[in-house]
Amino acid sequence: MKTILAGYDGTQAAEHALERVAELARAFGSKVFVVSVSAPEPVAIPGAFGLMPYDYSPPVSDVLDDDLWTQHRTQVEAFFAGRHVPVEFVGVRGLPAEEIVELAEDRGADLIVVGTREAGFLERLLVGSVSQGVARRARCDVLIVHPLEHG
Repeated sequence: MKTILAGYDGTQAAEHALERVAELARAFGSKVFVVSVSAPEPVAIPGAFGLMPYDYSPPVSDVLDDDLWTQHRTQVEAFFAGRHVPVEFVGVRGLPAEEIVELAEDRGADLIVVGTREAGFLERLLVGSVSQGVARRARCDVLIVHPLEHG
């Protein structure tokens, strides 16, 4: 396993997934790519003349993306500091599942690692799950890291 790609969004679930990535990368001597995806927020546009409303994704500010990616890069670098794992951070804009899979293909990843925070039924129905989207689209293996049990 030469290359591992991890999705990162700054959440506790993503931090937990990075722990698993670090363990695997050390065990296999893998290079790690950590990707942070800035997804544009859709805006609901009311339908004119009795037509159904639709979603429009406005352009996302590059400044907001840069701030997010700088914050995530700093967190990722701090996480991997002293772990002796070669890591490269990549910030991209788009739909998270699609961008993660595309970058994994571009970088020749053998494994994609993503965290999941166990969203509720309604949230999964309305928003969808990035981890499930990655698992459906990826051509390489996908490891979905579940949250730690508290109790």
